[in-house]
Amino acid sequence: MHGQKRVMVTGGTGFLGSFLCERLLREGNDVLCVDNYYTGSRDNVLHLLDDPRFEVLRHDITFPLYVEVDEIYNLACPASPVHYQFDPVQTVKTNVHGAINMLGLAKRTKAKIFQASTSEVYGDPAVHPQPEEYRGSVNPIGPRACYDEGKRCAETLFFDYHRQYGVEIRVARIFNTYGPRMQTNDGRVVSNFIVQALQNEPITIFGNGTQTRSFCYVDDLIEGFIRLMAAPAGMTGPINLGNPGEFQVRELAEMVIEMTGSKSTIVYKPLPVDDPTQRKPDISRAKQDLGWQPTVNLHDGLEKTIAYFEWKLSGGARNRLNVKPSQEAYPHLAAPTVERIAPEAIR
Repeated sequence: MHGQKRVMVTGGTGFLGSFLCERLLREGNDVLCVDNYYTGSRDNVLHLLDDPRFEVLRHDITFPLYVEVDEIYNLACPASPVHYQFDPVQTVKTNVHGAINMLGLAKRTKAKIFQASTSEVYGDPAVHPQPEEYRGSVNPIGPRACYDEGKRCAETLFFDYHRQYGVEIRVARIFNTYGPRMQTNDGRVVSNFIVQALQNEPITIFGNGTQTRSFCYVDDLIEGFIRLMAAPAGMTGPINLGNPGEFQVRELAEMVIEMTGSKSTIVYKPLPVDDPTQRKPDISRAKQDLGWQPTVNLHDGLEKTIAYFEWKLSGGARNRLNVKPSQEAYPHLAAPTVERIAPEAIR
C-alpha cells in the first residue's frame, strides 16, 4: 500500500539502509535517515539529498531521539565481523540500548517499528535449513557474541514491548545479503572476494571452503522488508528473509574469479572461532505469509555487484573488465578512497 508516511530509517546511510531509503521515497514517503556514520557513508545517499522529502540526521541511537514518525526501520548496527568486533561493547550497546530507545520512540508516537535482526541468532546451527522455530546454538562468551547475543536480546526487547505495551512490531532475520554499496573493507565474503579478484590478489578462504552460505541480492531483501512492514497487524515475525540457494564458499570464490577474469589464486587459512559452517534459510513462512521469495540468481547479482566494485576501485571511471554494469554509472559519488584489505582481517 502506497501513501505518504513519515518514515525513519536508522542506519540509513549504510548498505541496506540507503537502498531502503530510496524505495521508501519512490513510494511517496517522507524519509528521515538517521546514522552516526560508523560504517555508513554519506556517499550512499548523496543522490537523494535534493529530494525535499528526504532528510539526514547524524545521531547515535544509543542516545534517545525525539522526532515524530509513523514508522521506524531499525537497521543501525555494524553487520560485519571486522566492524562489530572492533568495539564489541559499543556493538552490544547499539543492539540493546538502541533497541530500547527506538522502541520507546515507537511507544510514544504509536509508530510501527521494524527490527533488522539476523541469521546469526541461530549461531552455528544444528538444524539445517534454519526455520524460525529453531532457537539456535550461540556461544554467549565468544568473540561474535557482541553481535549474535546483542541481536537476540534486541528481539527479546521487541517482543516484550509488544506484549507489555502493545507496540506494533515486525522482526526480520536477515541472511547473507550482497550488492552495490558494500564497503571494500567490510570483511564480508562477497565483497572480499570481488575486491581481491579485481586486484588480482590471492583470495582468502577461511576453513577448507566447504562451509556454506546463502546469498540474497539487496533488491530482493528490500522487497521483503516492505512486504513485512505492510503485512496485517499481528504478523510480528520473526521471519526469515534470505535466498535459500546454498553455495560452498569455495564455489563462490571460483565463480568470482571466472566472472572477473582474475589471475587470483585461492589461499586457505584457519576458520575463525564460532564461524558457522552452514547457513541456509527456511523461507516457507515468508512465502506463505508475505508472498515473498528471491528472484535474482547469484550470477546476475554478482554481475551487478562486480560492476559496482569495478567503478569504485577505478576511482569512479569504468574499468575495462568484461563485466556489464548494473547501471550506466554512479556519477553522483565522489571518487572513493580505497582501503586495501589485510588478509588477517577478513572473515
